[in-house]
Amino acid sequence: MLVDSPPEERAAAAAAPPTRRGLRAVGLLVSVVLLLLVALASIAIGAKELSLAQVWHGLFQDSGTYGDVVVGERLSRTVLGLLAGSALGLAGAVLQALTRNPLADPGILGLNAGASAAVVTAITFLGVTSMSGYVWFAFLGAAAVGALVWFLGGSRGATPVRLALAGTAIGAALYGYVQAVMIMDGAALGRMRFWTVGSLASATAATVTQVLPFFAAGTVVALLLARPLNAMAMGDDTARALGTDLNRTRALAMLAATVLCGAATAACGPIVFVGLMVPHVVRSFTGPDLRWVLPYATVLSPVLLLGADVVGRIVARPAELQVGVVTALIGGPVFILLVRRRRTAQL
Repeated sequence: MLVDSPPEERAAAAAAPPTRRGLRAVGLLVSVVLLLLVALASIAIGAKELSLAQVWHGLFQDSGTYGDVVVGERLSRTVLGLLAGSALGLAGAVLQALTRNPLADPGILGLNAGASAAVVTAITFLGVTSMSGYVWFAFLGAAAVGALVWFLGGSRGATPVRLALAGTAIGAALYGYVQAVMIMDGAALGRMRFWTVGSLASATAATVTQVLPFFAAGTVVALLLARPLNAMAMGDDTARALGTDLNRTRALAMLAATVLCGAATAACGPIVFVGLMVPHVVRSFTGPDLRWVLPYATVLSPVLLLGADVVGRIVARPAELQVGVVTALIGGPVFILLVRRRRTAQL
């Protein structure tokens, strides 16, 4: 498997001089500004172009005109993209730290597979057809798989290798189940193909309201894990000497990743590569210190997701290319480059 930065590099990053910390803080502020600009572009750009004046009017002086209605619809889409992007990037960074695999993403623990299996079960056997129904089944599926991976990976002696192997095995089995059900049920295939591609197009204010508490809870837990995960990166013995409870930290990291991935996948479908790419880009200029990697990933991941959504609307006008397709097209070549740049070694 792949290994991330060595412990001595992390220790040096944790003791970075004030000048470097100041640059990181400024960079984080710049990232927030970039996110705001991309969010405005997400509201303004679509089948009908809107000026900044129209966007402002729709956001703060809604009078029920056509332009204001369009702004309201795109606002729900943009907010969901912001939340889902932050969740996927943050979960990816946590999972990479947890598994000590810099190429880990939410799929490595089977969370996307759990959500997909739950959705196809709901469609085929329970007759669920609405997005509001998909949300809860997908979230429960991801949560169930997260708990199963933790149990099989060794709840009392969990290691990065065991967790990754358990997640990969369960994910493969569940994707086989999904394919079998979809082949036997044409109706399920028709409904699932719109969900599995990954999209923000069906976002509504109700969807955002449903998943917002999960996003908030998962984000808080993940950000609070920065210090103990930093300690674990220096080795289990060192982490214990520093007072870190390894099993509790791993359990909370699994919980945070499951909640974040489950909520994002439930609302948008399985969107790939966001949780893989952004933490890599972030580490290239912050170093391996998770106290900076996690906040940067939280801010820059929705920049990628919303940017991909805008690109999908532009290149396929008057229709649109789903965001899951765009991120996959971008992520494939980037993944190959990452593999070629990283050395492989046993954990």
